[in-house]
Amino acid sequence: MLRRLLQPIWVLLAVIFLIEAWLWDHLEPIVAWVVSKFPLHTFKQWLAERVDTLSPAMTLIVFIVPVIPLFPLKLVGLWLLTHEYWISAILTIIVAKLLGVGVTAFVFDVTRPKLLEMAWFERLYEFVTALRAKATALVEPVKIRIMEILRGDGDGWSSRTLRLIQRFRKSVREAR
Repeated sequence: MLRRLLQPIWVLLAVIFLIEAWLWDHLEPIVAWVVSKFPLHTFKQWLAERVDTLSPAMTLIVFIVPVIPLFPLKLVGLWLLTHEYWISAILTIIVAKLLGVGVTAFVFDVTRPKLLEMAWFERLYEFVTALRAKATALVEPVKIRIMEILRGDGDGWSSRTLRLIQRFRKSVREAR
């Protein structure tokens, strides 16, 4: 009973997690493109050389520190929300999120080998990777069902309703 009640919450958390993972996957090529257009490739090489000389614990600091300056930007977004500047707030929060994921992906690409030398970080990395696979497996049936509904496939009440709506829209267009 409890499991059935918690199922929508788990699906929602899985969707949020997968959105984060999707952002990470899709921002990585964008970050690579930006690095190629600006002298960030040189910076990335410089950073990689410096990280090679650091201990794994110091590398963790290099990984965490670049995201800290973005925290005030998120606070500005929240302030804008509380003062009902909706569009500015949403844009600020989105920009902060995209910058955060982009910077994190950039720095993680450089620091990953050193970070994975720490046993606890490697376990955490494997846990997150396994969690991502579980989230994908949890959301996949829901995603398939939504696609079926949108296409009008299946025998369910929803597909019949969608076909009825499609017929109605077609009859309205023909009447014009």
